[in-house]
Amino acid sequence: MTELERAVLVGTRARENSWSPYSKFAVGAALKVKGHDALVPGCNVENASYGGTICAERSAVVAAISQFGKVDFEFLVVVTATDPPAMPCAMCRGVLSEFCGPELVIHLANPDGIKNSVTLGDLLPYPFKL
Repeated sequence: MTELERAVLVGTRARENSWSPYSKFAVGAALKVKGHDALVPGCNVENASYGGTICAERSAVVAAISQFGKVDFEFLVVVTATDPPAMPCAMCRGVLSEFCGPELVIHLANPDGIKNSVTLGDLLPYPFKL
């Protein structure tokens, strides 16, 4: 199994843990940490106070930083059940730009596998930076 196939599996399993009773839109993610074998999972966790909801991509970023500190990321896999797979939302794109450069590859997948790959720079060509 390739590293990307393993990442899709990790993202798919994380998607199964999604807490999405309001939107019914489960999302999983797997974030590859450079220099580690780790594939950090994330899933969306909704809240009745919608502002308290966290997306799968941000969940994976927060988990990776909690576990490894400030590290570089090699790639991100996002898994939805849709065809085509959903893109990261604007808030996730902004958070990713805080920790990753525009060259970060984001693989968009559904349970059948990767359907598309884009870079963060493609999705967010003009990020907010201080």
